Amino acid sequence: MFTGIIEAIGKVGSIQPRGSDFSLQIESDQLDMHDVKLGDSIAVNGVCLTATKLEKHGFWADVSNETLSKTTFRHLTPGSAVNLEKALTLSSRLGGHLVSGHVDGIGKLINQQPDGQSIRLDFSYPQELDRYIAAKGSITVQGISLTVNHVENLCFSLNIVPHTLAKTTLANRQEGMEVNLEVDVIARYLEKLIRSDSSPTSPPGGKITEAFLAQHGFMR
Repeated sequence: MFTGIIEAIGKVGSIQPRGSDFSLQIESDQLDMHDVKLGDSIAVNGVCLTATKLEKHGFWADVSNETLSKTTFRHLTPGSAVNLEKALTLSSRLGGHLVSGHVDGIGKLINQQPDGQSIRLDFSYPQELDRYIAAKGSITVQGISLTVNHVENLCFSLNIVPHTLAKTTLANRQEGMEVNLEVDVIARYLEKLIRSDSSPTSPPGGKITEAFLAQHGFMR
């Protein structure tokens, strides 16, 4: 698990094809590697990867064909900048929100404009993610925990403050760029619980009514 608070910006050092997969070298002199061990998880642009080889200023990880098909990794080239975050520990502060590192879909930057000291960014997203994205809810964009300001017509808006611009790859944004999206993990599990027909406590038709809430002790 991660928090969506980016710890460092790295870059792709090398890409070594291995059949339909590849091994990826990430270089960064900003990421503190002293406590990283082989097999540890590190999020790269919001994608949870396993460190297979450690170096003084970076690491290697294997990227599967499944990851390539579901993320923006297919666009990576040597020199590409990436957001980095080490895995959450029980002693870590949860400064963002709970992030699994499993990409749900790919969004696209369709508009940007100044908004005071911030920048407002508008992203389009796939239809299948619509039910998970809500105004003032959390979303992960390229591994960054952000708050949704507005949602309309399969598009959501974000305000990016100067600190986030300075500490993430959003400083290099361009309209039309694709981004990895991960919706709030709590929303996904909540939907599963509500919609599960096999659960004896599921509401009829998957709809929560006053009668259902009263039956299960939520109302008096």
